[in-house]
Amino acid sequence: MHVIRTGLDLDENIQTFYAHSIDIVKKAEIPFLVGGAYAVERYTGLIRPTNDFDIFVLGEHVEPALAAFEKAGYRSELTFPHWLGKAHFGDKFVDVIYSSGNGVAPVDGIWFEKARTAIVFGREVGIVPPEESIWSKAFIMERERYDGADVAHLIEACGKDLDWHRLVRRFGTHWRVLFAHLILNGYIYPSRQDIVPAWVMRTMSDRLAADINDDPLPLELCRGPVLSRAQYLSDVEAGAMIDARMLPFGRMTAEEIEHWTDAIEQEK
Repeated sequence: MHVIRTGLDLDENIQTFYAHSIDIVKKAEIPFLVGGAYAVERYTGLIRPTNDFDIFVLGEHVEPALAAFEKAGYRSELTFPHWLGKAHFGDKFVDVIYSSGNGVAPVDGIWFEKARTAIVFGREVGIVPPEESIWSKAFIMERERYDGADVAHLIEACGKDLDWHRLVRRFGTHWRVLFAHLILNGYIYPSRQDIVPAWVMRTMSDRLAADINDDPLPLELCRGPVLSRAQYLSDVEAGAMIDARMLPFGRMTAEEIEHWTDAIEQEK
């Protein structure tokens, strides 16, 4: 069993809080997975400093999980109802996640079916599968945070064993985002380009060729906010272009987008 070392440089009280968090959710019999830097270490062996602890649950289990933290004495909140809640311990917290900030990567049963295991803070837990880790991380391209290196390391470490068919399906209409990461992967690791199956690159190349030959979309759609909630606001403010996160193009409502956008200033 792989023992995760990420997080062991944290203050002992924080480690205890994270370990207790695992116990709380287990006692409540809520299925969950550990992700973030802990998942990256599980698959790549790379250890990096982190103050975050991410627990992934199904959407139907977010509020029961937060209630379990409240019962255990921790303040909790459904911080962003479209994807994330938090359980607080002083100025630290556990993120209870059921989707992604852009609404693209909701947690579903497949996450649990394909999960791996590891020991985290002395507890055996399920770990977010590498395919779903890549899927959710691939869209994080903010000025202050870019998860492309995590994606590259996951592909380099797990590429031979990835379920590439599932990974391609996960991206769906966002396939260009996956293709961009795969192109960069060949640039980053030129001697290991065979890690990505040739059929995947051919499929992506064929889609790109077909896409280039198609007529442009008649709608003024901007997918920039799917990658960064802050850097493309000028494109979608005052209705200049259509925000691709919003229904029916994405999974978010106008109210959810406004709430998520307002948090940019609050988090500075």
